[in-house]
Amino acid sequence: MAGQTFRDGLLDGKVAFIAGGTSGINLGIAKRLAELGAKVAVCGRDPDKAARAAAEIGHDARGLSADVRDFAAIRAALETAVDAFGKLDIVVAGAAGNFLAPALGMSANAFKTVVDIDLLGTFNTFRACHDLLNLPGASLIAITAGQAEQAMAMQIHACAAKAGVNQVIRTLAIEWGPDVRVNGISPGPIDGTEGMARLAPDPVTRAAHENRIPTKRWGEVGEIADAAVFLSSPAASYITGAILNVDGGSSVGDAGRMDTSKGLA
Repeated sequence: MAGQTFRDGLLDGKVAFIAGGTSGINLGIAKRLAELGAKVAVCGRDPDKAARAAAEIGHDARGLSADVRDFAAIRAALETAVDAFGKLDIVVAGAAGNFLAPALGMSANAFKTVVDIDLLGTFNTFRACHDLLNLPGASLIAITAGQAEQAMAMQIHACAAKAGVNQVIRTLAIEWGPDVRVNGISPGPIDGTEGMARLAPDPVTRAAHENRIPTKRWGEVGEIADAAVFLSSPAASYITGAILNVDGGSSVGDAGRMDTSKGLA
């Protein structure tokens, strides 16, 4: 079961900032980091939602408001977190937007909106935090997606944005090493998230997704949170520039078209 593999206090003394941390996967990451001892600030566009998320996390978490598309706003939120907790050790860039639409049914503004939230937002969050980080040893994590590597119909905006996010991760790992480690987590279909509710809104679509995954199930938010803990911990001290696929094998290939029982002795 996710969340049972790390010792209590693993992240004692660490401070984490999670952009987009007021819901879904990112809120799950914030909760897990706090449970393991980190001081946590979560940031989202809606101040009321941010306050509710902080209350849900507990552990003296702070809820902050900023739009990641606005560099000055995300910088101010990061500075507020440092004022509250004294430093930054872990920064997660997780703000994202998505919807289903064909390229010919998508406006230029709709395309730009997703690219600005996902790609520009990741750059802004990481660029704005750099001189606030506790160095050496800081860990930056971007939440990317399988669309970065595998083109998908109805997802041209997400494919373009997440491909850019992957290159931001790799480029900053080169430029900011050895003091800062920069990695990505690429989740597969994760149960209970807004994104999958949009991409698989009915049982038939859900079953089709599950059938294509080698593990034959959707993931849990806690399994993504555990990946973030790993990348934030000393166990990952020699890992940078990596994209960690936490997707049940989805990125390997489509498991739904093969009956592996045939041909067995």
